[in-house]
Amino acid sequence: MLRAARALLAMRHPLDAELAFSEMLGAWWGERVPGMDVERLLGEGLIAHATASADPAGLGVLAAVTALGTSSTQRSLAEQGMIALRERGLQVPEWASQLGVATPVAAYVSSDQFGDTDDVVCVFSRDRPGGPGSLPPEHALILVLDHNGGGVLRDAWVTTKVEQLLEQCRERAEADEFARFARIELTEARALLSRALERTEQVVDASGDPASGPTVELVGLKVSDLTGGSLAAHFALANARVRALPVPPEGVEISPVPVWRRDRRAVLAARFLSSDEAAELSDSYAASRCVDHIIAHGCDVDSGRPMRVSPRKVESFLLHWLPGRVVLLPEEQEAMPHVLAAWVRWAGARGNLPEVAVGATLDAVWECTSEFIRTYRDPARPLGLRQEAVRRLLPDGDFASLARRMFAFPLLASELVTWAPKEFDPDTPEGRRALLRLDHYGEYEAATPHSGRHSTGQDRWYRPVTGDDPERERELDRHERLARRLWHGRPANLWAAARRMLDRGMDRPTVLAALAGVLDSATGEDDLRRRLDAL
Repeated sequence: MLRAARALLAMRHPLDAELAFSEMLGAWWGERVPGMDVERLLGEGLIAHATASADPAGLGVLAAVTALGTSSTQRSLAEQGMIALRERGLQVPEWASQLGVATPVAAYVSSDQFGDTDDVVCVFSRDRPGGPGSLPPEHALILVLDHNGGGVLRDAWVTTKVEQLLEQCRERAEADEFARFARIELTEARALLSRALERTEQVVDASGDPASGPTVELVGLKVSDLTGGSLAAHFALANARVRALPVPPEGVEISPVPVWRRDRRAVLAARFLSSDEAAELSDSYAASRCVDHIIAHGCDVDSGRPMRVSPRKVESFLLHWLPGRVVLLPEEQEAMPHVLAAWVRWAGARGNLPEVAVGATLDAVWECTSEFIRTYRDPARPLGLRQEAVRRLLPDGDFASLARRMFAFPLLASELVTWAPKEFDPDTPEGRRALLRLDHYGEYEAATPHSGRHSTGQDRWYRPVTGDDPERERELDRHERLARRLWHGRPANLWAAARRMLDRGMDRPTVLAALAGVLDSATGEDDLRRRLDAL
């Protein structure tokens, strides 16, 4: 890399150097080696090697990392290295002093009426030392946000033909009734892009640990789709340019992602189920379950926009999100395409989507239906779980939570507690307590032998063991706090830490004890996440 940097010393324009160094820093972005922090090893190793080189090429590398480094630690170490080399009398080339120095001029969003992607165009100028305070636009950075993929960045590129690009976008918007092109505030662009950068980094960073799922859902995409192309080459530059955008005023949140709590989602589902569009759905229970999944997909994946419909979103939902995320009962599998079609008609009308766009989305539903029926397989079936167990473990249909919920409450997957589902309900404190008492201490014993099926609480095969043990009750308190967090998956680091320990061969009681100990000793949520990551 230092040899490559020597060739860059002859460059005259800082933008050319920024692009070259951004591509260099992106060479290992997303690369993962088991047991090794590649970003730290190569990034900080490059800084140490450049500092030790004590030559202009090394100083150029340090200047680039100071401006374009993707972490504050990298930028701070590189700046310290620059200071050390400058004290030796080394001089950086003229372009090095201009790395990362760009003035935001304007920001635009180009999209279509469906809203599957947003092309965010950020225009920058560059003030030269001794020059005027404002210069014509020098370049534009274009970042593509994929809302169907979970709000991550899909692509990035730079152009110096700014006016030509903007004119083409305006002409397209005027000629195509589905195209949209509008100017937005720079603070809004920063908020929008900061979220997208954060989500993209979360997905890419999580790919290194198979035990930890990303906190952002990557739907219909692989991590290699993000790290294998133009985005990787421009990611460092994009980070630097977004940091150059103005920060929203203190206390003002620009373009916040809508928060859809459970009660608000239930109200939306009820409005749909009472509509004319849903009147022809024959199985009201299956329809209710299906629309819950449709709303969850829109809220959790599509930046809090459950009412947005499009052909691409329909395809992503049916063929990617549902099979990898949700366990559907047979009647729900059969009802889902019909419920989705009714939702498209209902939401499209309320979103003022043109009739031709609604028709195209409905066509996509029926085109995907045969493939959905053919490819969807109940993901719980290979585990040997009966439908009753699936209902107990996944009342919300969230297949991604199945493993951690079985780890927290293994008895829910058994036939042992089927006789009293309300008494062993993991959503209630009493139910969790009963499950954990039976699981950890076996404090339910056979009452009277009985053959046949019992239908009343009086015919129990088991009864609680009486007697209070204060130490045992305190231990149950600890396990209940842990089990509640595992059930809801908060924080995500908790299950990731459990998986790492299980993969190393630790048994379940040992893992539970370690996790409970961390919960007891943590002083806050941030401290808890740090301690879990260290396990």
